[in-house]
Amino acid sequence: MSDLLIELFSEEIPARMQAAARENLKKLVTDGLVEAGLTYESAGAFSTPRRLVLTVQGLTPESKPVREERKGPRTDAPQAALDGFLRSTGLTLDQLEKRADKKAEVYFAVIEKPGRKAAEIIAEVLERTIRTFPWPKSMRWGSGSLRWVRPLHSILCLLGDEGGAEVVPMSVDGIVAGNTTGGHRFMAPARFAVSSFDDYTAKLRRAFVMLDSAEREAHIWNDAQNQAFARGLELVPDAGLLTEVAGLVEWPVVLMGAIGAEFLHLPPEVLQTSMREHQKFFSVRNPKSGRIEGFVTVANRETADNGATILKGNLKVLSARLSDARFFWENDLRVAKAGMTDWAEGLKAVTFHNKLGSQADRIARIAALAREIAPLVGADPDQAARAAGLAKLDLRSAMVGEFPELQGTMGRYYALEAGEPEAIANAARDHYSPLGPSDAVPSEPVSVAVALADKIDTLTGFWAIDEKPTGSKDPFALRRAALGVIRLVLGNEIRAGLRALLEAGLHRHKETQRYYKEAENDLLSFFHDRLKVFLRDQGIRHDVIDACLAMPGNDDLTLLVKRAEALQAFLGSDDGTNLLQGFKRANNILTQAEQKDGVEYSFGADPKFAETDEERALFAALDAGEAAIAPAMVQEDFAAAMAAMAKLRAPIDAFFTAVQINTDNAIVRRNRLNLLHRIRALVAQVADFTKVEG
Repeated sequence: MSDLLIELFSEEIPARMQAAARENLKKLVTDGLVEAGLTYESAGAFSTPRRLVLTVQGLTPESKPVREERKGPRTDAPQAALDGFLRSTGLTLDQLEKRADKKAEVYFAVIEKPGRKAAEIIAEVLERTIRTFPWPKSMRWGSGSLRWVRPLHSILCLLGDEGGAEVVPMSVDGIVAGNTTGGHRFMAPARFAVSSFDDYTAKLRRAFVMLDSAEREAHIWNDAQNQAFARGLELVPDAGLLTEVAGLVEWPVVLMGAIGAEFLHLPPEVLQTSMREHQKFFSVRNPKSGRIEGFVTVANRETADNGATILKGNLKVLSARLSDARFFWENDLRVAKAGMTDWAEGLKAVTFHNKLGSQADRIARIAALAREIAPLVGADPDQAARAAGLAKLDLRSAMVGEFPELQGTMGRYYALEAGEPEAIANAARDHYSPLGPSDAVPSEPVSVAVALADKIDTLTGFWAIDEKPTGSKDPFALRRAALGVIRLVLGNEIRAGLRALLEAGLHRHKETQRYYKEAENDLLSFFHDRLKVFLRDQGIRHDVIDACLAMPGNDDLTLLVKRAEALQAFLGSDDGTNLLQGFKRANNILTQAEQKDGVEYSFGADPKFAETDEERALFAALDAGEAAIAPAMVQEDFAAAMAAMAKLRAPIDAFFTAVQINTDNAIVRRNRLNLLHRIRALVAQVADFTKVEG
């Protein structure tokens, strides 16, 4: 067995592209090797800003010979068919075999491919990988035709075993594979030779390069935490920034600095956003005050003054950035304390959509809708309408203009500065939520009312102008808005019917006045599709969801999910599985009889016509089931309803074992068919079992 080491050494690879590049290199090369007949034990991919690396262990030294037989046309087939077969096999006519096949004689091609050395295969696969690598953006440089994310300088390609390692002979656009690489750009720029992956990683570390991005992340995080702890501070977690910074450096050196006192009054979100977006700095927080008081930057080299010059330069740039943020904040505060009327007027000139009016028009619709929704979620209608009227005013602020990701967050600060109650200010911050499947769901009543109104207006508005999602295209994020409504309703156990909310939203768009019912039904169906996806992610089967969606009141999402959860649990039990089979048997017999006889057996089952103890026991069980299930359904106690249904399992099983439905006695047959209808009707009170698989 052999080990393969590949390094593609280039100018700096953008940090955001490195993770995907590692996986693509691993997949393209290993898939290519396997397709060519080689096997391997394990593979690992690594990256730094200047290199992509792949190591493959336990690689077979050569591919096995392959013998393939292919059946061709009949010997009396037209010449064109024979010529096509010869072209596809690469053989000549005298190399084909004639064999009897049923009633005719046909040509067979026997293609034998000898085994190939691993080095030959590796060279082909790696060249193809380099030339077709799926970079999001790539460039061509010099006079060659090769495209790479940045200029590619060298290729290291070693194939070795216990007896030593050899360079795989290959070249791409004049870049010849070798056994050398370079260390850190500044601290150890000289190139050096390597003989194996272990030798490679050891020499890289001596040349100030940490190969593994996970190791660089851990080093940065641990060192930064230790430095913050030593000063009585704490590091603000930021996983995305940590991954990005680890992709910017090969030898991370963590440095900590303090923010100037003149900026400490700025909101922590402003400081954190400004430092992260502009400087790639981590924020350091004082746990006692909650203020951001320091920062962590990561240098890519060690210096004689232990980073003092680097910190000084960073502080100078940071002060300029934070001076801008302070200017924005102070100007915005003047507008906020004056009541934010300037921002409200400004939104009249901001178009939300050319068919849906301005942002001011949209805010008016959301405010009216929030007033209607408020009683359903326990909020004060006046507060909900007021909060909706203020929630988006920060879109005109200078701070949000500079940092759009702070919309809502700054709205809360400005509302408080304007003297608004905290519930209204919090709604400005929370009404965009939830933005994704892992985002927190607002729980304060005013925030919930405004968040629902915002998303429902978005959905009904774009439905009104027929701008619905199609296939994979969803430019206005309507699927996300629908999921947001679903999570708000379920997370707060809201019992309002979704149909009424959609109707209220659609009536505010003149485009749907004449056909709002059609739009309402279509939009409700869209919600149901989103709910299916959401519940499937929660582990609820699609057929269970369909069985519950078929029931009345399917626009009450909280009720619907409660029913689906209980049904899933019931069907997962032995009683549920067996009762489902009994129901399906009863339903099939009854449906066939009704189709054959042209009548509906739905009334008149009488125990006096029962001939067996099993039959009489089923009558009694159905009477008891109806007495228990009906009140349980009224009280929405689905667990109790399912428990009552479970008691039907044994009587139904015994009935089908002992009783013949289609007896010669017409009266008894009709009575038994009507009894089957009672089974179907009773189960149908809980869910549509015809849609359940199994």
